Amino acid sequence: MFSKRSLFIVMFAMCLKVNALAQKKQYHVVAVAFYNLENFFDTQDDPNKNDEEFTPTGSHHYTNEIMKQKAHNLATVFQQLGTEMTPDGPALVGVAEVENSHVLDLLLSQPEIKDRNYKYVIFYGPDARGINTALIYNPKYFTVLDAHPYHVDLGGSGGKESTRDILRVSGLLEGDTVHVIVNHWPSRYGGETATIPKRAIAAGVDKRIIDSLMDVNAQSKVILMGDLNDDPISPSITKVLGAKGERDEVKPKGIYNPWVSFYKKGIGTLAWNDAWNLFDQIMITAPFLKKDDEHWQYYKAEVFNKEFLLEKYGQYKGAPHRSFSGTTWINGYSDHFPTIIYLVKATK
Repeated sequence: MFSKRSLFIVMFAMCLKVNALAQKKQYHVVAVAFYNLENFFDTQDDPNKNDEEFTPTGSHHYTNEIMKQKAHNLATVFQQLGTEMTPDGPALVGVAEVENSHVLDLLLSQPEIKDRNYKYVIFYGPDARGINTALIYNPKYFTVLDAHPYHVDLGGSGGKESTRDILRVSGLLEGDTVHVIVNHWPSRYGGETATIPKRAIAAGVDKRIIDSLMDVNAQSKVILMGDLNDDPISPSITKVLGAKGERDEVKPKGIYNPWVSFYKKGIGTLAWNDAWNLFDQIMITAPFLKKDDEHWQYYKAEVFNKEFLLEKYGQYKGAPHRSFSGTTWINGYSDHFPTIIYLVKATK
């Protein structure tokens, strides 16, 4: 039998354990995602844009039925995106390759995600094909304060073509001011080396946006996301943006890029010529790395490459199951995987 002294020691130890559990902090999680939706057009020919391919009479025979099916397919991705950590899915989703509000309305009205009441910010830019970036947000978590498009002038790179504008949206993420920059940098069409200057110009625009925000408030929390058409180790990211892949290398006004470690492990978001690239990245400024339980902190990153998004057979087995093979509709999703970061702060 226990002596009185032994019983007291056991009870005291149990009290300490219960007290420690009571003091253990609980954290709230939000997901922030980016997804290139791969040629998400409406079916109408815009006479001012080169979008004829994606019309019923164009090379892709892009009918209303295909457009609606694509919206449904994308909605099934949104439905599952980030829900292992946060049941409501992402609070913020930057998207690329969307033509206009019509296709966004169609996507967000799909039954899989309609109950989330997503809203969006989009500006129409000068891209020759008429594709744009947008920020989709859940108003339950995010309130828009201000939004602005930034033009990327490629004249200095020797190129005459237009590219996508850069979108900056500032708002309150559950009370904390956060700035989100959504990108779709110039492609590698014409060769990776030959097009480096174009992406350097786009990166320079981003750097100036971030620097201007930091000049106003050195604690600005900025999320830079997009299809950058460059990998985490490319000069546009490491030199122009100055992004670092190690947290302890990030300076007070610097940028952290969590995707460097993914890339070095051979993990990518799109496959090209039997190799992986990691073009779809989400980066954050240094204030997200501070140990501050009362405000949003960076937790972790993820490439959302679930099995249902993969090609199951053939030459491209394991790659993203895209919408079209050439000009043939194959009932897929996108040629890119989505990426996600998770932010946490203590619950009150």
